[in-house]
Amino acid sequence: MVKRLGISILVLGLVGYAIYSFTDNANEETSGPNEYNVSGDTSQEGTGIMPPNTPKGIQEGEHAPDFKLETVEGDTLRLSDLQGKKVFLNFWATWCPPCKKEMPEMQKFHEKFGDEVEIVAVNATTTETSTEDVRKYLEQEGYTFQVPLDKENKVSSDYQAITIPTTYFIGTDGVVQQPRQVGPMSYDFMVKMKEKLE
Repeated sequence: MVKRLGISILVLGLVGYAIYSFTDNANEETSGPNEYNVSGDTSQEGTGIMPPNTPKGIQEGEHAPDFKLETVEGDTLRLSDLQGKKVFLNFWATWCPPCKKEMPEMQKFHEKFGDEVEIVAVNATTTETSTEDVRKYLEQEGYTFQVPLDKENKVSSDYQAITIPTTYFIGTDGVVQQPRQVGPMSYDFMVKMKEKLE
């Protein structure tokens, strides 16, 4: 179990670092139909870094799978309880450089549009040293959006969030209405996604 956890942490760390390196040096490359540019410049096409033959996860037009997780504050969050609201479902970890890059943008967006869009930032808790480290990181940085803890890696697995950060855009009907974002989001990109959701 410990060996498997160590391998998972190493793989996620390498993938996160690869995305971070790629976004800093991204050239104009075309992406697949279900991925947005990971550089944060949404006027350019880009590609995510995914291992060959990786499942594509939940696709645009599919109903977002429900889940029930404990939040970092100890509350229970069910995705289905948010039906009727627009939701940005994000997957992240404290050790992930691209995640750290987008978190301030997410907080800025949350402060401005939190009454219109619910940010649910699912922490890849199986890759963290402890849940206390997650809590301290959020408090230190002043992040106030909802952070459920994926302690068994079930939700990340269901959504095939292999590369982090990954974000799904869920409409008020509970359906993924836009292609997922693989890589960090900018504030302006989030505003555009908010406007596209119904």
